[in-house]
Amino acid sequence: MQKFKSNGKLLITGEYAVLDGAKSLAIPTKPGQSMEVLEHKKNLILWNSLDENKQTWFEAEFHIDNGDFSIKNEREKPETKRLQQLLRSAYQSNPDAFQNKGYDITTKLDFNRVWGLGTSSTLINNISQWLKIDPYKLLQDSFGGSGYDIAVASSDLPITYQVTQQGPAAYTADFNPPFRDQLFFVYLNRKQNSREAIAHYRKQSKSNIAGLTEKISGITEQVIRCENLEEFKMLLQAHETLISKAINLPKIKNQLFPDYPGLIKSLGGWGGDFILATGQEMEKDYFRQKAYSTIFDYTDLIK
Repeated sequence: MQKFKSNGKLLITGEYAVLDGAKSLAIPTKPGQSMEVLEHKKNLILWNSLDENKQTWFEAEFHIDNGDFSIKNEREKPETKRLQQLLRSAYQSNPDAFQNKGYDITTKLDFNRVWGLGTSSTLINNISQWLKIDPYKLLQDSFGGSGYDIAVASSDLPITYQVTQQGPAAYTADFNPPFRDQLFFVYLNRKQNSREAIAHYRKQSKSNIAGLTEKISGITEQVIRCENLEEFKMLLQAHETLISKAINLPKIKNQLFPDYPGLIKSLGGWGGDFILATGQEMEKDYFRQKAYSTIFDYTDLIK
């Protein structure tokens, strides 16, 4: 049996703008996703996905036939279709792995899949490790996206990530803020669809995003070097203003938490998943009183 593991992710700077070449800061989370692969002689893939409580949340059976992965006992689930697309894309990069072979594959999540910590990116990275194929190519051939989450999936340290003409550029970043005990993450009780968020961004006027990548890249560099909480808050508030104008959406703080005394920074697609906030227990109680109960200290969630 082969075993693989990939990290979850959070994007601290560069949401949306990373698609157009902005340098972004991304950090790996302690919760991730593992995958176990057991080879057998049948031309079948028996797939079982377990959630953080070790309960099956998805299962499927595929018949392997020259690069086609037909679905047995099909129930038209969108997850089944997406996995079928992913397997077909993986086949194009390594067809030998599926010649006269079959597999029992079990995936296990450490986090709730609605949190947006990387259910898809950790799966793509695990499949790429298993088949020894390029994870960025697999991403582009299947789900699409900037690829920052793929870079984080295999890094145990924060990274900067940038899409360049030569391809993805990911480098270890020395980001370990001395004020991390005053940073925490809050789940907004709603899942953001990454594909829809990207589509919304692409619909915006090009004038809205002109010059955005350079400004966001500069903020990213300053955030990494920042050792003062007030400066950190100022930088990320400026980041929020830039992205708000670029995507023509109100800031989450203005929309949901206008009276919050500290910083609130959207992470990833706006409108869902996690936010980064500054404060301590009193500030966490502010969110709890508004029924936002999924709250993580920085050091509890981040590797």
